[in-house]
Amino acid sequence: MNALLNFSRRVDAMTESVGKAATWIVLLVVLISAGNAVMRYTISYSSNALLEIQWYLFGAIFFACSGYTLLRNEHVRIDLIASKFSRRGQAWIDILGIIFFLMPMAVAIIYFSWPVFLHAFESGEMSNSAGGLIVWPARLMIPAGFLLLSLQALSELIKRVGFLKGLCADPTDKGKNPTAEEELALAIKTNRGEAE
Repeated sequence: MNALLNFSRRVDAMTESVGKAATWIVLLVVLISAGNAVMRYTISYSSNALLEIQWYLFGAIFFACSGYTLLRNEHVRIDLIASKFSRRGQAWIDILGIIFFLMPMAVAIIYFSWPVFLHAFESGEMSNSAGGLIVWPARLMIPAGFLLLSLQALSELIKRVGFLKGLCADPTDKGKNPTAEEELALAIKTNRGEAE
């Protein structure tokens, strides 16, 4: 079990790195979107490639951050029933949800999306839009994103079992870590203080 927990820590570290890197993709999307809008209204230039790269990057953010969201325990849950259980009961609900719902769904999507990516890659499929981009990078995001989600789901499963065996802390306990909203408010406050 210790080897599995060590594996889980490595997956968590990788997921954390991917999630933090995705924040830079958000900045890139904003810059491309703003640049595209400025060019369209100032010099009457627009490009399908610029529009499509925004869509590709939005997809990359979504797929890169699905595992990160699971790691941070910020995914959508139905706590109406689970909240009535003890922490151990909630861990069992998570274990059953991961084994019977999350993992089969993620593995099925990887299985069915991989041939679609391979076909797009081997055929050099291009966008139907004039001046559009090649399609295979967008097709690759689906199996890659669900692979990241599957690895994080496996890590969460290991942590839940470790918690039930008393080998690690409750992985759903957020402790005193600030929420995303609190982190943003603190960053704004800090930046405002530096500006003054």
